[in-house]
Amino acid sequence: MSRENAIEAVNLTKRFGDFTAVHQVSFDIPQGEILGLLGPNGAGKTTTMRMLCGILLPTGGEARVLGYDVARQPEEVKRRIGYMSQKFALYNDLTVSENLDFYAHLYGVPRQKLKSRLAGLIEMAGLRGHEKQRAAEISGAWRQRLALACAIVHEPPMLFLDEPTAGVDPVSRREFWNMIYELAGRGVSVLATTHYMDEAEFCNIIGMMHSGHLIALSDPDSLKAGTQGILLEIECDDPGRAEEILAVLPHVVDVALHGILLHVTVPDESLRPTIAESLTAQGIHVARTEIVLPSLEDVFVSMVGAENRAGVRTETD
Repeated sequence: MSRENAIEAVNLTKRFGDFTAVHQVSFDIPQGEILGLLGPNGAGKTTTMRMLCGILLPTGGEARVLGYDVARQPEEVKRRIGYMSQKFALYNDLTVSENLDFYAHLYGVPRQKLKSRLAGLIEMAGLRGHEKQRAAEISGAWRQRLALACAIVHEPPMLFLDEPTAGVDPVSRREFWNMIYELAGRGVSVLATTHYMDEAEFCNIIGMMHSGHLIALSDPDSLKAGTQGILLEIECDDPGRAEEILAVLPHVVDVALHGILLHVTVPDESLRPTIAESLTAQGIHVARTEIVLPSLEDVFVSMVGAENRAGVRTETD
């Protein structure tokens, strides 16, 4: 393993009987970087993370985390990482301080460092004033902050976050990610799974997963810049029917609804009037067609469409 990489995965695979949940996934995470695994539920993100954490034994391939083989040295991996699961895994009957104290002892934080470490975590997570509240009594956003504080109580150099902000409001999500940035700034490497497209923008590197396959791996700007063709945003009076009409046109690469708007990918700008004319001919009033820059959601939809056309079968976690 390279000294510059916190994780190296090569052809990592997990099968459950005849079902392949993760198929030959390969990627690296440089030390101090944030990699986001992006994809819908069932894409294989959580299964990939559990293998890297030493919780699930890979069926094929190999991976090393912080220099340790996840298949042969899973306990060494577990001792050196922080892990925050999708579901709130702390103790509701314990207070904020009691949860932190419990995990500090569980991870073997030295007694002489305990007081200062817990005080620092309370401050970092913005939990000052909540120390004596039971975990069950604080809001979802505060519970997520507490879960993160418990996951890093032993100062791990590698942090795994599985859908860390599911069900949390947008403002709290941004505040949570500010804490992740702070940790990365101290040299902590982070692997996070998410199905929030906007949240993936916070990551240095994005791995897009679909049906157990890693279909793209790059930084957000490069992924958007690498999109083939021209993206048109269309405002019309019947977007649902318009989507059906455009989806069968031979020169349309992809079409997807974005609220009341349509995003349509075509090979080049010369097809812009053709698209409007095709809708008008079907009795649909087109108010506007505009060339726009693709979002990560556009990139993902386009790549998934390409994978489906190439015959990648749909699988779930």
